[in-house]
Amino acid sequence: MTDETFNVLVPPPYFDTVAARRELTAHFNASPSPSEARPKVLDSLKTILKNARESARTALEADGNGRRCASGLSLFQDEMIRLIYDYTVTHVYRATNPSDAERMAIVATGGYGRGLLAPGSDIDLLFLLPYKQTPWGESVAEYMLYLLWDLGFKVGHATRTVEQCLKLGLADITIRTALLDSRLILGDKQLFAEFEDRFRSEVVTGTARQFIDAKMAERDERTRRAGESRYKVEPNIKDGKGGLRDLHTLHWLSKYIFNQDVGAAAVEAGVFTPEEVQTFRRCEDFLWRVRCFLHFLTGRAEEVLSFEVQPAMAQSLGYTSREGLRAVERFMKHYFLIAKDVGDLTTILCGALEMQQLKTSPGYKRLLNPLSWKMRREVRQKTDFRIDNDRLNVADADVFVRDPVNLIRFFAQAANTGAYLHPDAIRLLRSSLRLIDDKLRHDPEANSIFLSLLTAHGNPEASLRHMNEAGVLGRFLPEFGRIVAMMQFNMYHHYTVDEHLLRTLGNIVAIERGDLAAELPLSTAVFSSLQNRRALLVAAFIHDIGKGRKENHSTVGARIARKICPRLGMTAAETELVAWLIQEHLTMSNFAHSRDISDPDTIRAFANIVQSPERLKMLLLLTSADIMAVGPGVWNGWKGQLLRTLYHETEPLVAGGHTQAPRGERIEQAQTALRNALFNWPASDVDDFIARHYPNYWLRTDLATQIEHANVVRDAMRSQTKFATAVKTDSFTAITELTVFAPNHARLLSLFAGACAAAGANIAGAHITTTRDGFALDTFLLNREFRDDEDELRRARRIIETIERLLTGKEQLAGLLQKRRLGTRGVEAFTVEPEVVINNALSDRLTVLEVSGRDRPGLLYELTSALSDLSLDIASAHVTTFGEKAVDVFYVTDLVGKQIVNEARQNALRTRLQSVLDPDTDPVKTASEPARA
Repeated sequence: MTDETFNVLVPPPYFDTVAARRELTAHFNASPSPSEARPKVLDSLKTILKNARESARTALEADGNGRRCASGLSLFQDEMIRLIYDYTVTHVYRATNPSDAERMAIVATGGYGRGLLAPGSDIDLLFLLPYKQTPWGESVAEYMLYLLWDLGFKVGHATRTVEQCLKLGLADITIRTALLDSRLILGDKQLFAEFEDRFRSEVVTGTARQFIDAKMAERDERTRRAGESRYKVEPNIKDGKGGLRDLHTLHWLSKYIFNQDVGAAAVEAGVFTPEEVQTFRRCEDFLWRVRCFLHFLTGRAEEVLSFEVQPAMAQSLGYTSREGLRAVERFMKHYFLIAKDVGDLTTILCGALEMQQLKTSPGYKRLLNPLSWKMRREVRQKTDFRIDNDRLNVADADVFVRDPVNLIRFFAQAANTGAYLHPDAIRLLRSSLRLIDDKLRHDPEANSIFLSLLTAHGNPEASLRHMNEAGVLGRFLPEFGRIVAMMQFNMYHHYTVDEHLLRTLGNIVAIERGDLAAELPLSTAVFSSLQNRRALLVAAFIHDIGKGRKENHSTVGARIARKICPRLGMTAAETELVAWLIQEHLTMSNFAHSRDISDPDTIRAFANIVQSPERLKMLLLLTSADIMAVGPGVWNGWKGQLLRTLYHETEPLVAGGHTQAPRGERIEQAQTALRNALFNWPASDVDDFIARHYPNYWLRTDLATQIEHANVVRDAMRSQTKFATAVKTDSFTAITELTVFAPNHARLLSLFAGACAAAGANIAGAHITTTRDGFALDTFLLNREFRDDEDELRRARRIIETIERLLTGKEQLAGLLQKRRLGTRGVEAFTVEPEVVINNALSDRLTVLEVSGRDRPGLLYELTSALSDLSLDIASAHVTTFGEKAVDVFYVTDLVGKQIVNEARQNALRTRLQSVLDPDTDPVKTASEPARA
């Protein structure tokens, strides 16, 4: 069968079934036996499959209709199975008793049973029998399955009688769900009808509540595994929150209760409105479009919209750059708005089922809360709201028209009573959004209620999230509405902008409650002395509201704050404080993680910006909450310690020279704490370790790390070696810490970085320490590669072995690097403009080099090698990574300890570092070998 036999533009099933049967028969007739005919049959089927997928892709690119594509692929699959079955029973395994063939039914189940298949979807088949499997039936099923597997299909299959199906359906919810979508492909119609009737009467009837509870629990577990937020910037379009599986869940519940897909029966039962059914179809169409394009683009059953594929997907789907957003950001914003709609439908369905007592209500825990019940009695006495079955509802359909302030007041009542939101009220809210106009936005009472909600001591994050999901928040604050569902196309931020802001607000309240005392001890301690809590919470809520514009988002955000805050009823002083916090919300992090905070000049510069103890406390709290809200693993102990050190170093300057903990006292406290922790050590060993370190070590290193360092150094001293290491890994933060103790020399940092690059390890950060006696004690933070701790520790030990071989001259670094293909997962999708800044004003003694560009394994090695080649001495290095962007700051001098002031030398330095950062430059360079340690 040639490629021309089936034109790629034919409609589903994309091939001529009659011609295909003739060709397979010809192969059989021309061969001595079925086994010898099989390779030719398989080749013909492969050609059919190839042409069918080309036809499906061509049609999808032409009309963009993903659901039509999925339906067409399912129809093709049906015809392919019929073709294989006909060939099998006609030529390979003819039935000796015709009744055997007549009593078999081949049934599509699961997603295939719904009649929708993505290009890479699994095929779920049930060979349905009226009685125990016959040898003939077993042979037919086996032959068909092997052909399908050889064609590359992933086939899930089962051979069962009707009785077995019913028994397993009752016992196993997963099997019951798959059988719910059973669809006859070919075979005995009467047998299949018997199965359908008995399945509905003996399995489904009377078990709706059990099934609904099980499916919702399954959904909760699935979204927990995939990530609780539907606004993760690399979403799983199938299993993620707001993805296709959530729509499947709605379909299953509707099929179970009404014996049909989401549609007329659900509307008639009051579960959904006609508009919500249309929303279901619109979401389904979009997600199938994205999924089919994604499978075709990647050539596999890929379900994650990773950074690598997002730009190509945006281009394939026809998005263009507009209104300050790149095409990829507009595509992803559309995706997140669809995910939000899917979440809304799920919420409405759950509420409707609870109203009809089909689903176990989650509100029973509130029975023990007398305050909640008291508030609810008060709500019942009001005319505008009422409590229905533990859910806050409206008294009548005119409640928002009568008083638009109720659109804000409703959420305050929900927060006060702790009640869930009634689906009828949510529907009315969404249909009343047009009532939110400039008059309501400037209504003093509405703004007062909103500000109280935002700054409440309970759970303002949840209240504002409910407002956001309902569409009220973005209408009431149009500036916030602009960043709803907005993603930032970078690897640093894990969530959309609005989700990040809500999480930052939640973190501030969690700090206040003491929930984050272990991770943020200083922030927790200073919160109680804060004088302007309200300004801090407002700043946390809107600190990134200026994103998505050409101007610096901090500057735009400060300008927006000066507009929003007076409207909310905040004083002029509060407004300026909020604007200042937003303008400077990145400053403390930049100083702590990219500057030498042991340098007095650095501390003075930061103090000049902060100016007051109150601002210092507020900036510490906002910075910590902001970083923790970026995503899992972004916050770590090193960052916390550096922020605490910067705070303690700055506090005396902004407090007029007075502080509860002077520098010398804090150093002494740190050393005392170490002595207490190492109480079982000989005092002389502790004294030796303390004597090795400069004062700044005790200010910037936490106790746990000091203990680890002490053990590493003592092991080296006891074994009389000049090289020692320690490793620890944390699956939660996805970071592995590698500590190395070795004699210091000019190229040592470059050597360590090169060894990590040769092993394919990506350095996410580094903590560089030089001891008084000429040793380096450096800790590298490596991005975790393996899920299992043992595998990850094994990788770290390989890196250590590489470092040791390099130090002893047993291995050559240049050769190792040339064997390694450098590249970081996902970074190729991004463009980062290289930049080199040379600054002699930040330090009296040192030149500060700030180097930024697209990250890649080996970048730190190449940068430090270049500095060594230029005869520069690195006094300290501050390595940070913001997703795909590396920002490395080096404090350097020439070989006689002077700053780099010569303009020609600065130009040569800038040119060399720019050549390292240039993404078009081959990253693997031949480097001079470091001196032997």
